[in-house]
Formats: sequence, structure tokens, C-alpha cells
Amino acid sequence: MTETGSDFGSDLRAAAEVLRKGGVILYPTDTVWGIGCDARCGKAVERIFRIKQRADSKAMIVLVGDLGQLERTVNEVPEVAYDLIEFSERPLTIVYDGVSPASGIAPGLCAADGTIAVRLTRERFSAALCKALGAPLVSTSANISGQPAATCFDEISQEIIDAVDYVCITGRQATSAARPSTVMRLGAGGIFKVLRP
Repeated sequence: MTETGSDFGSDLRAAAEVLRKGGVILYPTDTVWGIGCDARCGKAVERIFRIKQRADSKAMIVLVGDLGQLERTVNEVPEVAYDLIEFSERPLTIVYDGVSPASGIAPGLCAADGTIAVRLTRERFSAALCKALGAPLVSTSANISGQPAATCFDEISQEIIDAVDYVCITGRQATSAARPSTVMRLGAGGIFKVLRP
């Protein structure tokens, strides 16, 4: 695990470089702190499952930095998704029917039924990181499976910190308790179901 300069730009560049090399990072998101990697890198995805001691049958969320990235990641973005994203007051993760074959998304990020959970982040650092990498990021809470999610950086265990290749500097000072995103499943005909309020 390495740490470098405290300025936003140098932190962003350092994190993106680690991701390009197939590394795993700790970074701030629009919800809780996340363990992340390039969503196209299967080996890094497998490593995150090991770090979290999580069954690989439990799919992880993918973050995108803008609508274009979302549209390149999933097979189809139903019209209702655009409205849900625009008008949601809280961060919103949507479960879509399938991944675009051209996206290169690692198979381990899809559920057994082929669905994938994607969130368009509005948080400045994570959105910039998706854009700098030019790809979606894995975003899973920075905790061992079954343990409480860390709501701020100071709650992340040393075990998790030691297990990653880079810990972002940005966002460490935030003291307000973060909450996980709302999760919705989109089905045929624009029908949606709230899986996590």
C-alpha cells in the first residue's frame, strides 16, 4: 500500500495509474468508502472478493462517471432509468438486464442471472477517476463481508488498508456518516422494484 501527495490532481493520477496496472485501491465514493479496481480486470475483481472474504456468487456494484459510460457498459438503458437517475435525491444503484459485450466488464461482476448493478456517481473524485481510467470502477464497501460498512475513512480497518495497493488521500477528512445507495431493479416495460430503500 502506498500513499502520495495530498492534492486532488496528484491523488487522482496516482490512483488511476495503480488501476491501469491492475491494482486495487481504497477511494471515496458518493456513498461509503469503496474498495475498487478497473471493472475490466478479472484478476483484480477476484482479488477484491478475497480481500472482502466474500462469496464470488455475490455480485459487486460498478461505478460510472457519466451517462456515456453507462450506455457503453450495459446492453440497454431503459428510458425510465434516465428519469430515476436525474431525480433521485440519494445515490442510486440500478440493476440492469445485462452487460454490453463490447464493454469488457469482468464476468465476476455479473449476477448469476446476467444482471449487473451500476451507479452513476455524482461525487467529484470517483467520477473523475472513472473518466481518467476510461472505464467503470468496481465499488464495494471497505469492510470484510458481514462486518458493518465503514461510514467514514477512520472506520476502515487496518486489515483492509493493508490489503490494497493505494489509499486515496481525497475525502479522508469527511466526518459525516455516509449511507449506502438505494438499489432498484429495472425490468421489462419500465417496471422497477426497490431492492434496498
